[in-house]
Amino acid sequence: EMEIHVRLGATKDGSIKAIDMYTLSNAGAYGEHAPTTVDLTATKTISLYTGTLKAYRFGWDVVYTNVQGGGAFRGYGATQGSFAVESAVNEMADRLGIDPVAIREKCMVREGQLMPSYYDETASACALDRCLAKAKEIFEWDKKFPVRDMGNGKVRAVGMGMAMQGSGITSVDVGSATIKVNDDGFYTLAIGAADMGTGCDTILAQIAAEVLDCSIDEITVFGADTDTSPYDSGSYASSTTYVTGKAVEQCALKVREQICKLGAELLKCPESEVVFDGKFVKHENSKEIQVSLTDIATASQCGNNIALEATVTNSSPLSPPPFMVGAAEVEVDLETGEAKVIDYAAAVDCGTPVNPNLARVQAEGGILQGIGMTLTENITYSKKGKLAENSLMQYKIPTRIDIGHICVEFESSYEDAGPFGAKSIGEVVINTPLPAVSDAIFNATGTRFYELPITPEKIAMAVAEREKEQA
Repeated sequence: EMEIHVRLGATKDGSIKAIDMYTLSNAGAYGEHAPTTVDLTATKTISLYTGTLKAYRFGWDVVYTNVQGGGAFRGYGATQGSFAVESAVNEMADRLGIDPVAIREKCMVREGQLMPSYYDETASACALDRCLAKAKEIFEWDKKFPVRDMGNGKVRAVGMGMAMQGSGITSVDVGSATIKVNDDGFYTLAIGAADMGTGCDTILAQIAAEVLDCSIDEITVFGADTDTSPYDSGSYASSTTYVTGKAVEQCALKVREQICKLGAELLKCPESEVVFDGKFVKHENSKEIQVSLTDIATASQCGNNIALEATVTNSSPLSPPPFMVGAAEVEVDLETGEAKVIDYAAAVDCGTPVNPNLARVQAEGGILQGIGMTLTENITYSKKGKLAENSLMQYKIPTRIDIGHICVEFESSYEDAGPFGAKSIGEVVINTPLPAVSDAIFNATGTRFYELPITPEKIAMAVAEREKEQA
């Protein structure tokens, strides 16, 4: 739980020059994640406006209270910060009478720019400008903005938001991989990262297969087992593909070297004169002088001093941020207050996607979570700190049938520090629905909501109050 105050300084044309931000964070009864979640409310939001920003300030306090401890959740503070900062930008756009898309086009960070508010890192791979253009195009923003009357007391309105996250924790997260060649020429990949449904076993196997020029079916993955796996910090902080994936890439390159080394020994020629195509080690000047990977694996079992395996550990001094733009169309029943997301379009820059299908379902799931946080998910306590929502009957999580159309597209960049140009996608995808949906509700009702969730009761009461004022 956080309360965030944001002040923006901008010129009349919408160029954001200053951001002043203060976050008050409720740590609950324990402070395990308190210092780090509060930091991300600013570092992962202010940096989006580096393009025109001249000054920023961030202050924060964390307090203990008599409720359950605050822990880690997807987005890790950046989600709350995105709601505050992006909503403030949308409100500023409304006051200035400028399309919120135009303000972001003018102010956003672009590739190659230094981000002082993001640990002085440079946006080395950034397709945020293309994400904004793509989201605007596939959503048909110009046709829908800001509101349309559908009759029968229902209106459809739109809102948008931008977001960035990170790819692992800078100089902290560790990923490791072990790859060995088996006796019949296929590979075993051992990792310490746990697949929590993100598909990391598949993605890491793909990275290994790409380096080793083989089918993914030839890679057997052994997931996290602390007795046997090489060390990994864990599947958190959007780190697995970027941090562990780079370890897998480097490990597979070492295994290639070992294969070539033993292959050259069997061919009785210098290692520098052989090449490996995934199936055979061949002499570079003669296709007929070759030995198969299966024969190399068999030869490794007798009279051999070359280990056909390698272990690599990787930690990154950088955490290149993925970027995202999301736009929501929300239908609001002005009589009952019911709000339903009809259409959501998003464009994501996660570097070069290793597996676009898995990346897309990650994005769709994160968007759905963000919509739930905006409209239905709530926690309330008694005066003694007892939690009222003790089941999913009270804590309302939206399902796929509660949401209309979700469209996710990718605008690729290439991050040199990532495996084959990849950055992360796990957390950035939850951040844009909060400001996008809430601004759409403002455009529908004329009332801006500063606290989540925005329930039908709140909407209906706000509409009634507004009608009373206008009477």
